[in-house]
Amino acid sequence: MLTVGMRAIWKGAIAFGLVNVPVKVYSATEDHDISLHQVHNADGGRIRYQRRCEVCGEVVDYSDIEKAFEEDGRTVVLSKDELKSIPAENSHEIEVVQFVPSEQLEPMMFEKSYYLEPDSKSPKAYVLLRRALEDTDRVAVVQFALREKTRLGALRIKDDVLVLQSLLWPDEVREANFPSLDAAIKISAQERDMSAALVESMAADFDPTSFTDEYQVQLRQLIEAKLEQGESLDTEETFGVEAGEGGKGEVIDLMEALKRSLDRKRGGGEAASAGGASDDEADAGDDETEAAKPARKASGTRGAASKTAAKTGTDDAKPPANSAAKSTSTSAKSTASKSAAAKSTATKDAGTKTAEKPAAKTTRTRKPA
Repeated sequence: MLTVGMRAIWKGAIAFGLVNVPVKVYSATEDHDISLHQVHNADGGRIRYQRRCEVCGEVVDYSDIEKAFEEDGRTVVLSKDELKSIPAENSHEIEVVQFVPSEQLEPMMFEKSYYLEPDSKSPKAYVLLRRALEDTDRVAVVQFALREKTRLGALRIKDDVLVLQSLLWPDEVREANFPSLDAAIKISAQERDMSAALVESMAADFDPTSFTDEYQVQLRQLIEAKLEQGESLDTEETFGVEAGEGGKGEVIDLMEALKRSLDRKRGGGEAASAGGASDDEADAGDDETEAAKPARKASGTRGAASKTAAKTGTDDAKPPANSAAKSTSTSAKSTASKSAAAKSTATKDAGTKTAEKPAAKTTRTRKPA
């Protein structure tokens, strides 16, 4: 099953005590990034790199290139045959040296993953090793040589297939030493509770298929737009204007940031405190107040305010006073949760009632951010 569309990069055997498990090794990952090359911006000419000798100035074929080591002004040239003579390079054995709990492996050490396929007529030894890892719930630490390098690796199971993951050597992982973390940082109990609540609101089972490489999608979009529009391409029109770009907002208090984050995850947060209105309701109230100002200024009477409120409603069919009152009551019930919106609705629908009583002034009350 693994061999379909895949090519083995190495053949060898897993040495499991005295048990020998012949395997083929395949790269388990691949790169799907869009490939770009370099060109001269003046004429679009392709930029190519040449292997040019610094001594004679000639361009050298790859077959004529050897490797060398330089130290203290001395250079040692190593031929391909000399490098192949190193015993570790000729080893085709994946030696199991330990079985360890998986949690003891530092994820930062993982480098590249390979699938292992049985390379014998009978896969019994392969299945036996797989079952041993399953039954003991352990990971096999192995040593092997691949591509001119002796490597450390971890052997584990994925979907009934043995997976070999090469590991970095300990001295290849840098030590993190940041003086800024040495300072005493005080975290309040409220900040910890808020951050824990935010984590809980974002908790989910990991599904890698639900994520998309947005850069590659947008790069493809840019290429297709460029092919269609040429030099007249408008990138802002192609991608649209992104509102609220991350990292460009104002610096706010940590607790305030946690509160806003929780409100966003909970679907906008609580509507408003008692007696207040939400931002949207307050904005709607402001719009109504601003729209009514010119009419009141022109007439200076309560009747003008009534006419303005009636005009914003339906001019073609003006309901009788009783119908208007009934409509107002129904509207008020349906919008009881929005006090500011209810006042605006009552002003629009109840034309007769508004004539007897001045239009209610909407006070803009914003919930603290």
